[in-house]
Amino acid sequence: MATKIRLQRHGRKGYAFYSIVIADVRAPRDGKFTEKIGTYNPNTNPATVDLKFDRALYWVEVGAQPTDTVRNILSREGVYLMKHLRGGVKKGAFDEAACQARFDAWKADKQKGLSQVAAKEEAEKKAAAAERMKAEKKVSEEIAKKVAEKKAAEALAKAEAEAAAKAAEAAEEAAPTEAETTEAPAEA
Repeated sequence: MATKIRLQRHGRKGYAFYSIVIADVRAPRDGKFTEKIGTYNPNTNPATVDLKFDRALYWVEVGAQPTDTVRNILSREGVYLMKHLRGGVKKGAFDEAACQARFDAWKADKQKGLSQVAAKEEAEKKAAAAERMKAEKKVSEEIAKKVAEKKAAEALAKAEAEAAAKAAEAAEEAAPTEAETTEAPAEA
């Protein structure tokens, strides 16, 4: 029986979630399968993979053929590296302890790289947030400046109106006294 390591689709429309399964070549994508060896969620950043490493390694060693996507997933998880290292152990190039040490070193280096990428992304997010905050602060200062200018102009206009009103009142008070003085001698 020819076996394949493939993805089996789950999830809703537009939000796919996959199971990594061992299935007969003739079985449909979401049909009968032999064993479920993990899950793959491409919706997260980075994509989340939950894999039963030892079972995946077993199936790769017995000849199950993965699809292209599953091959990439298994390669990123180190299944093919471990298969390669075990081949070296079988040939006598090194022992099992050296095989495990090399794999652990690769895994640690990979985790270091992933953590550096995550730290870089976090720093970029913080820098972008700081830049947005700076731009927002600048806009707020400009708006506050315009509001202050408008209030100052309104206060100046109000002061001028009050001064004009006082001047008008003073002129009205002064005008009747002159009229009274001019009318009084005419009557006499």
